[in-house]
Amino acid sequence: MAKLRAGIIGTGFMGKAHLEALRRLPGVEVVAVAASRPEKAEAFARAHRVPRAHADALALLADPEVDVMHNCTPNHLHFVLNQAALQAGKHVLSEKPLALTSTETAALVKLAERSGLVAAVNHCYRYYPLVQQARAMVQGGVLGRLYLVHGAYLQDWLLYRQDFNWRVDPARGGALRALGDIGSHWCDLAQYVTGRRITHVSGQLATVHATRLQPQAETATFRSADTRGASEVPVTTEDYAAALLRFEDGASGFFAVSQVSAGHKNGLSFEVDCAEGALRWHQEDPNVLWIGRRDRHSEIVTKDPALLDGQARAYVHYPAGHPEGYPDVFTNLFRNVYTHITDRSSPADFPTFREAHQVARLLEAISLSHREGRWVEVPLD
Repeated sequence: MAKLRAGIIGTGFMGKAHLEALRRLPGVEVVAVAASRPEKAEAFARAHRVPRAHADALALLADPEVDVMHNCTPNHLHFVLNQAALQAGKHVLSEKPLALTSTETAALVKLAERSGLVAAVNHCYRYYPLVQQARAMVQGGVLGRLYLVHGAYLQDWLLYRQDFNWRVDPARGGALRALGDIGSHWCDLAQYVTGRRITHVSGQLATVHATRLQPQAETATFRSADTRGASEVPVTTEDYAAALLRFEDGASGFFAVSQVSAGHKNGLSFEVDCAEGALRWHQEDPNVLWIGRRDRHSEIVTKDPALLDGQARAYVHYPAGHPEGYPDVFTNLFRNVYTHITDRSSPADFPTFREAHQVARLLEAISLSHREGRWVEVPLD
């Protein structure tokens, strides 16, 4: 069978993560890379032994040797590059958000579905083994009727006023920052685990720092800025957001996201409360699933392929006692995508453009609810 050939656009943190995950997949070769400047692409290609460095993104999309485009660029480039890739006949694996607005995401859904190409979004947290275990238990009815879903995604990398990054700029990061950046992951995970769509929301957003100090040089995500010569700029995007939720079967929920919560680095967590017990999972301790009970001792389930549901076992790479983590979930998601490209009869278990579009509609509904002070129904289209 011929190899599938991938091209990566963007050489930052995510570009490297995609490259490393792809190299663990049999039958896949990374053949090209592009970046914001030709010299960045060339340096990345040399350092990571990628055969070709293109002068720009459009040159990579014109490369006939590239079958699949991985979009690891800043948010404001997602729409134009995802669109261009589909028009060039490339399968797409895009970083989230899919685009900056639901108008843009809707256009990409239509284009992807007309094209017949595989189009996926990197909501990677679905693919931890114990998230899969939680999903199998909840959707299999092991714990009875679903009552409540709640959780958070907390970070501290924008805690101080001198913290700055392109994500703070709505022209580059989007009008929704904490919601768009990390709230999108939480909402995708809540709906994926429960198998239920969020239908109504009541939201609250807050900006902690009305102004921030923008450094003269670009600052990478999660890195501290050099404030020498920095200019003071107004901030319009939210540092914090929370929402009450209603699910399609009548279950309730709530969540909070923050990029200004000291001591929290990548604190994604969810709990699902059901009639016969509860489940809780935390991304920073991903090999453990807590099962809460009322009438007997609560339980701790650890990652052991011999004891997990068959659905979850398919996402385990190593034996019990050998921890698995963040790089593994990229490999799990990419494996599903590339398998489906090769064999369309295989399950399409990956976040689609349509699912990412619905998350975009959901986040915009939370923002509208905040502005108008009322519950808002999430449009379904």
